Amino acid sequence: MHHWIQLFLEQVRETTVWEWAAVLLGVAEVLLAKVNNIWLYPTGIAGTFIGIYILLVAGLYAESALNVYYLVMSIYGWYYWLKKRGEAPVKITWTNRREWIITLLIVFAGWGILYVILKNFTTSNVPVWDAWVSSTAWAGMWLLAKRKLENWILLNISNLFAIPLLWYKHLIMFSALTLFLFIVAIFGYFDWLAILKKEKAAEKSLSTQ
Repeated sequence: MHHWIQLFLEQVRETTVWEWAAVLLGVAEVLLAKVNNIWLYPTGIAGTFIGIYILLVAGLYAESALNVYYLVMSIYGWYYWLKKRGEAPVKITWTNRREWIITLLIVFAGWGILYVILKNFTTSNVPVWDAWVSSTAWAGMWLLAKRKLENWILLNISNLFAIPLLWYKHLIMFSALTLFLFIVAIFGYFDWLAILKKEKAAEKSLSTQ
């Protein structure tokens, strides 16, 4: 235990200002998503830009490319959330059958494609695990952009596998951060569920008048 505590403290001391900025913006993004606040997107975009820079400097080109995907999805989500001026904001809804098919395609096709890339073009020693964490996160981001309640489930599947993966790679601080995000996502799911039920009740009340 003492070894892991020392490793954690060393990682905190070695963390750069840019890394702290990326982590804090990532936490802010999840907290804003939890309360259904559109500022989650500009916050996430800023954090992702910094993350791309950090990963490029570190020579982690494949992971940097994944962050470009998150950036594109955040921009798309921001646009989709705002929709056109004068229209009602996009409401939280359940994922329908067609959207579930797309979600599963993103998960399993993304898993396979990422595995092949990581296996053949990187030095990753955990390509299956790493690819799974990323593909489930991709699907969760897509559902988040659509304001689908189940986005929290997909994101937490990714978090659940990411926690031990980061621990295995001795990234203790980021493993602890992901555990925090996992807990926040649980509350986010129930917060969005409450909003959805409230909106459905209001619609039902109006239809009976």
